[in-house]
Amino acid sequence: MPQPRVSLDQWRALVAVVDHDGYARAATALHRSQSSISHAVHQIESRLGLRLFTIEGRKARLTDAGAVLYRRGRALIDEAERLEQVASSLAAGGQAQLRLAVESIFPTWLLLHCLAQFGKAHPHTRVDLHESVLGGTDELLLEHRVDLAICSQVPPGFLGDPLMQVRFIAVAAPAHPLHQLNRRLTLDDLRAHRHLIMRDSGIRRTRDGAWQGASQRWTVSHKATWIRAACMGLGFAWYPEQSIREELAAGALRPLPLKEGAERRATLYLVFADPEAGGPGLDYLGELLRTAVAGNMAPS
Repeated sequence: MPQPRVSLDQWRALVAVVDHDGYARAATALHRSQSSISHAVHQIESRLGLRLFTIEGRKARLTDAGAVLYRRGRALIDEAERLEQVASSLAAGGQAQLRLAVESIFPTWLLLHCLAQFGKAHPHTRVDLHESVLGGTDELLLEHRVDLAICSQVPPGFLGDPLMQVRFIAVAAPAHPLHQLNRRLTLDDLRAHRHLIMRDSGIRRTRDGAWQGASQRWTVSHKATWIRAACMGLGFAWYPEQSIREELAAGALRPLPLKEGAERRATLYLVFADPEAGGPGLDYLGELLRTAVAGNMAPS
């Protein structure tokens, strides 16, 4: 790779001259002599074979080429500063990346709230999020592809703490035929209608958390599709209550009046892939999740 002809220090001088409207003010801002600033700018012009400024009266104005180089130089200086901030964060024990697997039944709004708080405290940590279902979460842990997981079952060889209980309720759109029966419903009533199911995201698909009684079934891969299909009257399903709270409030979905089985519960666990290898960022995110759950939907 060829060596740059212009140093970062020289680009910084050019940017300062433009930002501070002149060599004298640039020198003051950078705590350098005016002659050193002038020399740095002339070095850029000499080494690149371009005129950066033209003199108009008593003022130096950027040429078209100078304007382009100023913008690129500004971006280069900003990136160098961000690089140093990342290095400082890593030196202080920060982490470059956190990999998460979160069961799709965990409330998305609550997860994003926690990640927003995490991002403020650790702005230079990249987050790699897997929104997984059933066995897919297990596989991500077992294959060491994530650092932290929220899962409905703790895989063999791992330890997890109960994080929250998820309440599932059977619902359908108000115009769905099941609601038109105007009576308490039985499982036999459900069998005659389409059941909407979320697919296990694992490759082996060893776990099936859905009721198997309906002969008609649509299986989808994404939570948004799953919920939207029910709102369109395309079937019924048991949904995590927190995931459809807006649809329930708006009347787009209504609970089905089942005689039995209208409500189900599942426990979600917080699992650290390697608790001893985790850093302060991972510990902080785990604490954010615990606090958010306790404050918004304490396990019963």
